[in-house]
Amino acid sequence: MSASPTPSIRPVIAAVEGMATSDGAGVSMTRMLGTPRLRTLDPFLMLDLFGSDEPTDYLAGFPDHPHRGFETVTYMLAGRMRHADNHGHEGVIETGGVQWMTAGRGLIHSEMPEQTEGLMRGFQLWINLPARLKMTEPRYQEFPAARIPVESREGGVTVTVIAGDTARGTAGPVRAEATDARYFDVALPAGAVFAEPLPAGHTAFLVLFEGGVSVAGAEGTLSGPQVVVLGEGERVEAAAGPEGARFLLLSGRPLGEPIAWGGPFVMNTREEVMQAFRDYEAGRI
Repeated sequence: MSASPTPSIRPVIAAVEGMATSDGAGVSMTRMLGTPRLRTLDPFLMLDLFGSDEPTDYLAGFPDHPHRGFETVTYMLAGRMRHADNHGHEGVIETGGVQWMTAGRGLIHSEMPEQTEGLMRGFQLWINLPARLKMTEPRYQEFPAARIPVESREGGVTVTVIAGDTARGTAGPVRAEATDARYFDVALPAGAVFAEPLPAGHTAFLVLFEGGVSVAGAEGTLSGPQVVVLGEGERVEAAAGPEGARFLLLSGRPLGEPIAWGGPFVMNTREEVMQAFRDYEAGRI
């Protein structure tokens, strides 16, 4: 009997550095996805890495602004951020916590630092919604660090599982049925190797933000912060460099639908975006 073929490794097809920018009321950040260098990775629309221990970089926060048609995911690596919306929902996202907000038909919210000193660091990701779900009622999935499982692997590798399930059976608390999204925070000591199967046909990429990794298809060791886009295959494999590495592993089922994007609204047609602006101006969001 012949041996089973070895699952193919997803190769690197692009490694793209982020771009310095500011958003909200002037918060400094690095835009990793949603730039002229890397527009979108269906179903993922935008990804920002924010991080500073200088309060003037973040104190202005993100005052009231609307959203419609997609999901926002805020993952705090350090610090505290207060969220409030016009539907009466309010809470604080603390170090290691996540807020997965499905904006749906729309809401107006603010995200303001709950600190005046110290390090504030984290990610905000935008994930598109399929047309059939763009006008659903807004909802939240919010979890503190204590409720997010950390899977320990050989060689000192840890995988913080926010959304989706690992091949070893660890399930994240967030359910992302619309795109079957996986959101893992992977930390590797020096020289350690991480391997994980991913569904065929899913978009997949690493967001390297500490240290360096070697990945099939890339020359030498990649260093962050940058987005490492993976091609087709059955699994991802990455080996840490001499300083170790930390990266997000993100994957999801592509929607394959038209994207009409107007500021805080992401719909399927230009008319739907214009309607969103009219609804916002009329107080219907």
